[in-house]
Amino acid sequence: MQHNRIGSEAQDSIHVSSKIQDFFDHFQIGTLLHRCGVRKRHGYSVRSLIATIFALPFLGKNFFRGIVTNDQAIVGKDAAYDLLKGCTYNWRRLLLMLAVRIYQIFSRLTDDEREDVLIIDDSTYDRSRSKKVELLSRVYDHSSGRYLRGFRLLTICWSDGVSTLPLDFALLSSAKAENRYQESTKQVDKRCCAYRRRQEATMKATEHLGPMVERILKAGVNARYVLMDRWFTMPSNIAVLREHLDVIGMIKKTSKVHYEHDGHKRDLPTIYQKLRKRPGRTKILASTIVNIKDQPAKIVFVRDRRKSDWLALLSTDIHLSDEDVVRIYGKRWDIEVLFKMAKQHLNLAKEIQCRDFDALIAHTTLVFMRYQFIAYSIRMESDHRSFGDLFYACCDELSDISFIEALHRILALAAEQLREMGTFCEKTASALFDTVMQAALKYFNLTMKSMVKSES
Repeated sequence: MQHNRIGSEAQDSIHVSSKIQDFFDHFQIGTLLHRCGVRKRHGYSVRSLIATIFALPFLGKNFFRGIVTNDQAIVGKDAAYDLLKGCTYNWRRLLLMLAVRIYQIFSRLTDDEREDVLIIDDSTYDRSRSKKVELLSRVYDHSSGRYLRGFRLLTICWSDGVSTLPLDFALLSSAKAENRYQESTKQVDKRCCAYRRRQEATMKATEHLGPMVERILKAGVNARYVLMDRWFTMPSNIAVLREHLDVIGMIKKTSKVHYEHDGHKRDLPTIYQKLRKRPGRTKILASTIVNIKDQPAKIVFVRDRRKSDWLALLSTDIHLSDEDVVRIYGKRWDIEVLFKMAKQHLNLAKEIQCRDFDALIAHTTLVFMRYQFIAYSIRMESDHRSFGDLFYACCDELSDISFIEALHRILALAAEQLREMGTFCEKTASALFDTVMQAALKYFNLTMKSMVKSES
């Protein structure tokens, strides 16, 4: 039994490695690396280094056991660390270029009526046990309600409701110098990507939203809406983002933010009190139109299932129905799945313990590339439309035989009923059924010939 288990694990490892190599070959990861400045300087090829680090969680290993202490690893730890710490490598471009190539495949499998969305959210990048990490800061964790050492991982992903692709991210320190435990200590050229990333890390998260969305749209990713949680759905952010896409987001119940409603400046609780509620236990309580910076927007009030309270969703597309606003906002949950998967299974923030900020950026990029690989593999294996022409040929064949098959089943059931009634005459019934089937086939063939002539 022990030998069988070991053999099975070896076969699984070979299968996973083969799928990863196919993924790298299909999307030409080596070419993308070269175009993003990640090029070979000495020793191992860049593609083999990236592939080795990329495959670690799928083989049940982490960076330390898989490379640092593994004497059988095909790459050395110094080569791997040098790759991650590179200052001139454009990891943001690599992630986005790969995502665009996968998106082009997904878009062909997505119905035109389905709403593609961009989702913006942040999550904590926990380094609580660290002291000397570059730009380490004191950040607030909304889920636990406490402060911790680490970073904020601002992320934008694309979703069609079926698959999710991380597109871009920013690893943020604190904008306040007093909240940073360590400053940037690495000497880098001001013209390189590493310097710009460090500049971004000390900016406010809201300053990244517009440039990130604009960069994604210019790369060729299309979406109808931007989805955000209440931490980002503020009038200033809405005004910036609606220049590119319509915004749907949950808004805070606060008296500090006012909206123009019926000619008056009112906060959200006051607007809710002024509205007439729908009767009964309906999920949607009320809706109204407000103005935000002289632009119209719709606010939809929904019942909070967790407690006897209400929640408010805002949409800059005022032509959407209340139900559609709620339905589309439900896709925002996809980014929460992304964060959970990245942290628990793809080793985000815990696979390497580097103090170098560039290494953190590089590793986070590889984690999101792993998620793209999983999303692509699941979609190709579960979506029958990915089979291409064979799928459509099968669909045509099924549609061609559906009428004849249905008629045959109806006649077979009728024959069974006649047998039970005791008035069944075998020869007469068979002749009748054969005549009906022949007439149906003749009619079907004539119909198909006429359709072919009309198309030609």
